[in-house]
Amino acid sequence: MPRQVFEFDRPDRFVAGTVGQPGERTFFLQATDGERVTSVALEKTQVQVLAERLADLLDEVRRRGGDAPVEPPAELEDVAPLDQPILEEFRAGTLAIAWDGEDGMVVVEAHQVTDAADAPDVPEVEDDDDEAEGEVLRVRITPAFARAFVKRALRVVAAGRPPCPLCGRPLDPEGHICARLNGHGH
Repeated sequence: MPRQVFEFDRPDRFVAGTVGQPGERTFFLQATDGERVTSVALEKTQVQVLAERLADLLDEVRRRGGDAPVEPPAELEDVAPLDQPILEEFRAGTLAIAWDGEDGMVVVEAHQVTDAADAPDVPEVEDDDDEAEGEVLRVRITPAFARAFVKRALRVVAAGRPPCPLCGRPLDPEGHICARLNGHGH
């Protein structure tokens, strides 16, 4: 069965966001162009690693003399919630990023989990394979837009539960059983 590719070239909006309370959040990548909205579920670690790798890519483009801002322009800062309704098209397994030097664009792809081997762990780069199975979200954005994505994504990841100062695991409002305190809560 041929795969479905949700393609967005310079969308109106491309963001990472969440639904739910800290500790129970579901993370999404969402691309919006006019009335068309595509939402893809993924893991918190995938959002974090995607943002970090995009930042590294933009820094490398800049280092090589390309046009990539250090900070996103203020007009691109997006703090709005995800567009509603959020209809999950698929769950991302593999994420890929690329630099299209010819057009000066950043390309982000999210590939659907197709089997247990693709279970989300951390994003990995994959070669483009038109014979691949599963759905794909492919987004082409400017470096400034990518920098705005990075800033928001890192803010979304950091907005979760605060870490325990002893063990680093997330604290629930009721506290947690801390390994550093021999199983006693705090």
